Amino acid sequence: MTVKKFEDLDVWKESMRLVIDIFKSLKNCNEFGLKNQIQRSAVSIPSNISEGYDRATNKEYIQYLYIARGSCGELRTQLYIAKEIGVLKIDMVDGFIQTTKKLSAMLYNLIKVRKEKF
Repeated sequence: MTVKKFEDLDVWKESMRLVIDIFKSLKNCNEFGLKNQIQRSAVSIPSNISEGYDRATNKEYIQYLYIARGSCGELRTQLYIAKEIGVLKIDMVDGFIQTTKKLSAMLYNLIKVRKEKF
């Protein structure tokens, strides 16, 4: 498959699904500070993928992919906190955590390809 726009990237699609699922799961959450942080770090992942894609140089793109990967780690930490304090159901949080690990691996691979072939 040829990538012509960031919307074609599987990592962007997967991160968008995660954002939507997280927002839906936190709809009735009363822990507003943690809820806000979780939502912001989740939104940061696809946002940085898309912003980097539309930058002028490959170097800038890679930098934004690193930022997106960092947001995966930030989100995963916040999800562990949400799990420990019972903000989200354990099985739901575990699924989100697995998705952040998958996204981080996908971003790592994309960074590697961009470094080696562009």
